[in-house]
Parts: sequence; structure tokens; C-alpha cells
Amino acid sequence: MNQNEYTAKIEKLILWAHAYYVEDNPKASDEEYDLLSRECLVYEQDNPSLGHPNSPNKRVGGFVLDGFNKASHLSRMWSQEDVFNTKELEDWINRAKKVNTNLEFYCEPKFDGASLNLIYENGLLKQAISRGDGSIGEDITNNVRTIHSIPLEIKEKSLIEIRGEIVIKKADFEKINEERAKNGEALFANPRNAAAGSLRQLDPKITAKRKLFFNVWGVGENSLDFTRNSLMMEYIYSLGFACPPLKTLTSTVEGIEKIYHEIIKQRDSIAMMLDGMVIKIDDLDTQDELGHTVKFPRYSCAYKFPAVEKTTRVLDIIQQIGRTGVITPVALVEAVLIDGSTVEKASLHNYDEIERLDLRIDDEVIIIKSGDIIPKITKVFTDRRSDSSEAIMRPLFCPNCESPLLDEGILIKCQNLDCSARVVNSIIYFASKNCMNIDGLGIKIVEILVTQNKIKDILDLYSLKFEDLIDLEGFKEKRINNLLKAINNTKGVELHRFINALAIEHIGEVASKEIALSHGSKFFELDFDTLIKMDGFGEQMVTSFLEFLRVNDTLVKKLFEIINPKIQERVEAAENTFKGTTVVLTGTMSISRGIIKKQLEELGAKVSSSVSAKTNFLIYGEDAGSKYDKAVTLKVKTLNEEEYNSLL
Repeated sequence: MNQNEYTAKIEKLILWAHAYYVEDNPKASDEEYDLLSRECLVYEQDNPSLGHPNSPNKRVGGFVLDGFNKASHLSRMWSQEDVFNTKELEDWINRAKKVNTNLEFYCEPKFDGASLNLIYENGLLKQAISRGDGSIGEDITNNVRTIHSIPLEIKEKSLIEIRGEIVIKKADFEKINEERAKNGEALFANPRNAAAGSLRQLDPKITAKRKLFFNVWGVGENSLDFTRNSLMMEYIYSLGFACPPLKTLTSTVEGIEKIYHEIIKQRDSIAMMLDGMVIKIDDLDTQDELGHTVKFPRYSCAYKFPAVEKTTRVLDIIQQIGRTGVITPVALVEAVLIDGSTVEKASLHNYDEIERLDLRIDDEVIIIKSGDIIPKITKVFTDRRSDSSEAIMRPLFCPNCESPLLDEGILIKCQNLDCSARVVNSIIYFASKNCMNIDGLGIKIVEILVTQNKIKDILDLYSLKFEDLIDLEGFKEKRINNLLKAINNTKGVELHRFINALAIEHIGEVASKEIALSHGSKFFELDFDTLIKMDGFGEQMVTSFLEFLRVNDTLVKKLFEIINPKIQERVEAAENTFKGTTVVLTGTMSISRGIIKKQLEELGAKVSSSVSAKTNFLIYGEDAGSKYDKAVTLKVKTLNEEEYNSLL
């Protein structure tokens, strides 16, 4: 086979692949496709420098990664403002009409998946980045190259970001779960979780098997010469990307409502999960003029589908144990299909909620699921209650380790750090950036170490040896040495980080720092009367702290002896704008919020995680969200990063 013959055959193979994976309209049998693919593969192996950049043979997956690198988007990926009814839709339109009264709207289904940004340069796929925080995501290029609905080469040669949603078709999702069930693996909860999990596989070959599908919904950085979003998107589809069903242009609220209800009517027959409809102002100049809030584009919104309600029956109540030992009651219900996924559990938040609902085992209930919201019980049919119904009692002992539970009313919690039900989460928190900052000790590594019985609690981290890890899959010499070094580097860490890392309920970074600066190593000896006099400490915080130390006295003292935390002394800050104030940070800034937090604390400010009437300043960056909105409502002084720097 010469180069011309290869080019002709590979172009036919690309055409067949596009018809099969994107158009869902095969133009050749599997046997014909496989035969042609093998012919082209032989030529590509013999002539690696002459292979076509868009060859389907490049989509089988490459080498296994140790992890994903961070990568920056060329332009921000924004969140969408949600609207839920006609009144909210009209309010959104009226705000836009302050700029232009003659509006047309581009409407299309909103697919429920994982957002993805593709960067093409000189026509070739250069990089694929997960959404992340909108500015920085993870480089998942190797995995994305395995997805057949994403062209590896396009005819547009300028630098361009093409954005969309990675999904799994409902039929493929069912097959994946059937296969996982046969292999004894945990089932995916829904297609969105399956898509997100598949994108983040360290082995691209696993991603390649998952039949992921890319639905394009927009562009980021670009130099295209279009005046209307609808024309620009038609061009993007022509580059080889799938065109969504039921997209429409309309200029009226009635037109938007019509297509919205048509999509709802047809959503079950559409191959992929939907959670609403995206509405964009079609004129691109108007989009530019409207701009963005700190979180959303003003020219676009998501008209979310109404919540789906179903009736089912409560079979039992179980307790889930979180990283801080908080017990959350979860209702086991008769399986019911809601919005494309089988629901067998529902959140009840706490036992006060059970009492409010007057819920009993064997009751008939209404269960609701809307968008990303975890299914929850909204109503109990007490008038249908049978004689076999059972009252639900508040637990007295941990369902896992049988330690006595601390009942604070709304919160009930297990304080035992050795409780195996909370050990994985407690270690993950202990190792996190704001605590002991153990690089390389992520969720999957902790799970492996615990399930393989290499560690049983936090204390065991400090007795790990090279020979304990060398037999574990994926643990190479360099990774092991780096992990052991990172664990050893925690010795001598500041005391407040040590206290925070213990994950004591109600004792966060601010409280940990106050305890460390006020009492140093004597924090073991503190009593109720001493703690309650400290600024910002309430009865609940004090009780939680003392009970935690009582239950975990031996473990915490052994940890303290091994780590030997650095005792800090309180340094009085000079007079400045922020001294003695309470500050909240939110949004993405040019430097990490951790650095700004440290600056403020050195200036004598208290940095809090939530906005209240006692907050003096809110310092915000891009994508500020609900904290910014609450600060404005409470008339808290707000500063952007530039204004903050000018006051330093």
C-alpha cells in the first residue's frame, strides 16, 4: 500500500467511523470496518511519521498515567444561571432587554454530563481540559483522544476552544452497569457519574471502552467572523461535531415555552440524559455588551426541567457515617425509576427531619429528584399508614464500631477516630492541603491502603515502610519514596494545622488556630470553662472538642508525640484596615486564596468561611457565587482583588 492508497482508505475509515459514532447511521458492517481498520493500522505501524492525524486507530488508548496535570483554559468556562419557571424566564429576558429590545433566542437541549474544553490549533486537537473551577481544570487529552465523536483534526486552522458536554448514552450506560455487575464491581449511580468517572481514568484504555459521546454547546477563545450564535454553531457542527436535536431560534417567550415543553415531551426518547434547556441570546454583539456577572454570563441561562416526583415505600433506615463521624439517616426505599436512574435510597438529612415528616418504616412517601439534587422524601402519606409501620428511633451507639454517639440534637456523631466506617475519610481529610498537606495521598491511594490492610487509622501512616507498599498495584519506586517523604515532612508542622487535621466537628481552621495560639501544647488539658471564654466559641463547639479528645485521647497523644507540632506564639499586628475584622474570601483570584488568607491573618483579621451580619469585609474574585450575593444582601463591604491590594 502506498501513501495515496492509504490516504484514500483512511478517509473512508474516518467517514465510516463518523457515521457510526456521531450520526448513529452505520455505512459498513463491523467486519468491513475491522478489516479496513487493520489494513490502515499495518501501514501506520510501518510508517509512523506518515499516519493520518485523525485516524480512528489512534483512539485505543495510550500509556497509563500516574495522575492528571492542571491546565488553564484560554478563556473562562462560565456556569449557567438557572431559571425554573416562566416568571423567572421573563425576568431574565427583561434584564437583557435593557441592552437590546429586539432579541432572538437560540434554544437547545441541556445534556447532563461532564463539561469539557477542547483546544484546536492549526486544525489539530492540541489539548482537552476538564471544566475544573472554570479557569483551571485537568489535562485529560490522552483520554479524550479515545472518544470517536471528537475529531482529532478539523478544517478550521485558527486557534479555537470548542466546548461541550461528555455524556454516555442511556443504552450504553445500561450495558456498562450490566458488565460491572457481572464482574462484581460497584454500579454507577447514573449516566452523568459514569461519564465523569470515565473521563478521569488513569488508564485511557478504560475510557476507550466506555463509549463516551461529545455534545458541543459553544466556543471559548476564537477568531471566527460571525455575528450570530446560530450561524457560528452551524459552522462548528460542520467541522465534524454532532448536531443536537430540537434546537430552535425564536423571538418570544411563547416560542421558548413551546420548544421547552416539546423537549420535555421527547426527553425519554432522546438517547442521552437531559436536565433542561439552554437559552442564549443569538446576537453576538449583544452578548458582548451584556457581559457577565461574577458567576454567570448575562446572555445565557439554563431553563431547568421540573422536579420529578414518584411514590414509593420506605423499607428501612440506615446510618451513613461522614468524615467527622456525623451520622446521616438514609431511607432505603422500594426501587423506583426517576429521571433515567433507579433510585433505592433517599436523603433524610437528620433525625429532626424524620420527626418533622412523622416518618415511619413501611410508610408510603413521595420522593423527588431535580437536577443534581440527591433524591429526598418530601411527603409522607400518614393517612395510608398500615398497622405494620414502625417508629424510627434515634441511634445511641455507632452502627459500625458501637462507640456511644454524641447527640447534639440536629447532629448525632461518632467521635471514635478508629471507627473503620470513617477511617478512609478521616485520613483523606488529615492529608488534605489545608491540614497536613501530604502530597500523593489522594482518595484512591487511601482506599487502596485501607482495603489492603496496610493502614487501619491515621497513626499507621507513620509506620509505613517501603516494603509495605512495593507489592501494591501501581506503586512504583518513585511514587513510594515520594509518598513516604511527604508523610515524614508533616513532622514539625504548625500546631493549628495538626488540630485542624483531626477533623473535629465544629472545629475548623479558624478555631484550630485560636486554640493553638492561645494554649499551645496545653490544648490537651483544656476544660469547658476555659474554652467557653474564648472568642467565637459556643457550647456546641466546646462540647464537641472535649468529647473528641476524651474518645481519642490515646491516639491523639501518640500522634502529637510523633509529629511534634511547632508551637506558635501570637504576634500582635500593627494598626491597619483589617486588624480585628472578620473577612470572608470567595471566588477565583490571581493568587491562591490560601496566600491571601495568610496575609489577612498576619494583619490581625479573622478569616471566616461563611458570611453573616458580623462579617466586616467580603473579598471576591471571579465566579464568586452565593457568598457574594449574601454579602450584598447584608450590606457587607465588598472588595475585589484590586481594591483589596490597594488597602494593603
